[in-house]
Amino acid sequence: MTDGRVLGIGGLFIRSADPARLAAWYRDHLGIAATESGQPTPDGEWVWMQAAGPTVFAAFAADSDYFAADRQVMLNLRVEGIDALVERLEAAGVAISHREAMDGVGSFARVHDCDGNPVELWEDG
Repeated sequence: MTDGRVLGIGGLFIRSADPARLAAWYRDHLGIAATESGQPTPDGEWVWMQAAGPTVFAAFAADSDYFAADRQVMLNLRVEGIDALVERLEAAGVAISHREAMDGVGSFARVHDCDGNPVELWEDG
């Protein structure tokens, strides 16, 4: 028996006026097995089996300008091959609003999903 502890993030739930469209955006553009609540993906998947790795869980000041003030959260995804992914997203018409490399931290690119939610792509490095 354990003392009880959190093992990781078990889900991410995003409100949308069109949940099917939003789930399809994440599947089509980022390869995530995103579902509409209560429905499997078209391939019959219910969960996204992600690669293990670091997760940053950080609280930002309410007046931070790191992401839009009208958004309470920003999704940050660990990626591999950020340049190829950004190129593929741009070819699909997804705008990249921010690119940055930070010594000792890695490379970042910012996109927005079809509902305008900020999504930060991060390649460790």
